[in-house]
Amino acid sequence: MPLLTRIRGPRDLDRLSLEQLDQLAEEIRTFLVDAVSKTGGHLGPNLGVVELTIALHRVFDSPKDKVLWDTGHQSYVHKLLTGRQDFSKLKMKGGLSGYPSQAESEHDVIENSHASTVLGWADGLAKANQILDRGDHVVAVIGDGALTGGMAWEALNNIADGDRPLVIVVNDNERSYAPTIGGLANHLATLRTTDGYERFLARTKEVLERTPVVGRPLYETLHGAKKGLKDFIAPQGMFEDLGLKYVGPIDGHDIEALESALARAKRFGGPVIVHCLTEKGRGYQPALQDEADRFHGIGPIHPDTGLPVKASGADWTSVFGDEMVQLGKEREDIVAITAAMLQPVGLKKFADAFPNRIYDVGIAEQHAAVSAAGLATGGVHPVFAVYATFLNRAFDQVLMDVALHRCGVTFVLDRAGVTGTDGASHNGMWDMSILQVVPGLRLAAPRDADQVRAQLREAVEVDDAPTVVRFSKGAVGPAVPAVGRVGGMDVLREPGTDTPDVLLVSVGALAPMCLEIAGLLDKQGISTTVVDPRWVKPVDEAMAPLADRHRVVVTVEDNSRVGGVGSTIAQALRDAGVDVPLRDFGIPPRFLDHASRAEVMAEIGLTAPDIARQVTGLVAKLDGRYGSAAAEVDAVESARD
Repeated sequence: MPLLTRIRGPRDLDRLSLEQLDQLAEEIRTFLVDAVSKTGGHLGPNLGVVELTIALHRVFDSPKDKVLWDTGHQSYVHKLLTGRQDFSKLKMKGGLSGYPSQAESEHDVIENSHASTVLGWADGLAKANQILDRGDHVVAVIGDGALTGGMAWEALNNIADGDRPLVIVVNDNERSYAPTIGGLANHLATLRTTDGYERFLARTKEVLERTPVVGRPLYETLHGAKKGLKDFIAPQGMFEDLGLKYVGPIDGHDIEALESALARAKRFGGPVIVHCLTEKGRGYQPALQDEADRFHGIGPIHPDTGLPVKASGADWTSVFGDEMVQLGKEREDIVAITAAMLQPVGLKKFADAFPNRIYDVGIAEQHAAVSAAGLATGGVHPVFAVYATFLNRAFDQVLMDVALHRCGVTFVLDRAGVTGTDGASHNGMWDMSILQVVPGLRLAAPRDADQVRAQLREAVEVDDAPTVVRFSKGAVGPAVPAVGRVGGMDVLREPGTDTPDVLLVSVGALAPMCLEIAGLLDKQGISTTVVDPRWVKPVDEAMAPLADRHRVVVTVEDNSRVGGVGSTIAQALRDAGVDVPLRDFGIPPRFLDHASRAEVMAEIGLTAPDIARQVTGLVAKLDGRYGSAAAEVDAVESARD
């Protein structure tokens, strides 16, 4: 009987011998490769933390002791050891989340998939334990990549100022997505490649104690000067100068050594850093051979070869990446910035073509935005490519550093709108609301690949204000041609009458769905104009007079309805004195559970039949046909069928 099937909770680990623990580690790796190859997910990071997770749960008593993960994508092994071994629907509706989830287990504390926050959480939990006189322990596991984030160092500064028990485990695999960069990475590399002072001191003690008369006093003097010796032999002063006890480096795949180090840290009674060296992708050759990101995040693959089950078509990210290379060839002043996500945001080709014009700042979105302001002030045009959800972290910098100083910086937001399987933290559903309040900022929402190319070029031409180009996750569909132009807006469908009923404002990638809505309305005798504003901020001056020629305005966006494009257009119509009813469709103001994009869109009613049904009812009410409104709604479904 496999050992893994006997593990229903962390205490089941206590009765296993060291040899059995090693066997369990291999079983877990085999399980992960088999399971994640079917569903997709974060494979490489979890293959690297198998022994570390086993040791953590052997030494600490979760859930009484709080084990926190930063980022949560390295928590699959933790799930397995806390009774969650059905990975058949990982990241799918009704299945396990790809991150810790309070709804899944009492062992999950923070649903953390935005990096560098765990030390702040740990600091607060340790303070609460002190106030309430609890003997519980707090353990924060943070990847070396997450230590490049400024929030981690703000927390370290506070943690070091107290004497509260807190164990910080640095999972040092030299990588976040790609190899970790910067001064911190260089410091950790020094610690990794230098013999520890403890071993040096032990050898010195052995020699000196055999030396007559002066040996023992000399050793005691040497031991008293251990801080200086540490800096000479293993320069760990960066941590100890903060007032943090440092243990390591420890082989992160040696369970016995890990348990010993963690037990010492647990007994210390104050803040301790345990530095563990792990190998991302360990035990799976295809991952180890993937130099780009060691299978950080994968789709379904053949487990034997590591190759994708099916070839993927062109996606939004690659369209952007290719166009950046073309822009780089045409303009020497174009530079690019990424926050530790060179490949995921499509900048790898640009980096290969222009290695001196790409800046990876680590997991530090705030710094990236301010650095971009400096680059723009210095005379170049920076393009900062980042997931839409991660730009939330840099709002103050976008507002007060970039916009206030009228800097020509282009922000490219990948994975905007509903992203689905990565869950609540990764949906890019707030950017168009948050950015509406930034004076002078211009925001583009391309509907297809052609518009990504065109609007990116328009954005980098602006040198006196921030510009934003946002697009979806996944495959990009066929081109959606314009049939006309009103002001700066593309007309995607003419109404066929001089007295149209509905002005349907389509935002970004939802253009095909909006055309489907218009088709369903047409079958109900409701004439519809479909327009794509292209630039949704500022509202085009032609919007108000165009709306005034219609009976109803309907906006459809993959962003929060609160403060989104619909709200902004409604305000623009009010300011222009246009009293046309407006109905805005978008994402409700709540966190969305993980599921496929289509399932999430259906759950929130953001589908063509749902919207057409409601618009049909609205038009029926305007016509005074209240009694027949229900029949009109039913007819929409029939027309679709």
